[in-house]
Order: sequence, then structure tokens, then C-alpha cells
Amino acid sequence: MSGIPDRKEAQVRQLLQGPYPPVPTGLAAGAAARGGRLLRRRRAVRRLGWAVLFAAAVAFVVWASLTHPWTTPPTDVSPPLQGW
Repeated sequence: MSGIPDRKEAQVRQLLQGPYPPVPTGLAAGAAARGGRLLRRRRAVRRLGWAVLFAAAVAFVVWASLTHPWTTPPTDVSPPLQGW
């Protein structure tokens, strides 16, 4: 069991000391383009979310101003008054 970390450490040291692998030529430009697309997509989703939230708030205000849900409904349950 004690030999396993030494072997792994030796492999890591060998990888770090050895020649570095070649990097593809368009890697940085491709990563920058992908990052730009991700940022634009996130920005669009965020704007869409705010627009939906704003539309829901406006719809609620319009509904509440038309129906007045805070008022008590008329009581039609009371018995008729007879014999007075």
C-alpha cells in the first residue's frame, strides 16, 4: 500500500518534467468564440427571464385592479327575514 503513492508521484513528476504536448493552432480562438456564445446565451436567457417576470407582474396588477380580490364577497347565505 505504501508503494502506490510513490508510483503515482513518480508518474506525475515524469509528466511535468517531460516535453509538453503540442497545442492545436485554433484552440484559443475556438475557446474564445465558445465563451462568447455562452455569454450571449446567458444574457439572452436572463433578459427573457426578466421580461417574463415583468409581464407576469403587469398581468397580476391588471387582474387585481379589475377583480378587486381584496374585497369581501356579498353574503347571499343569510336566511330571509320573516315575521318582523
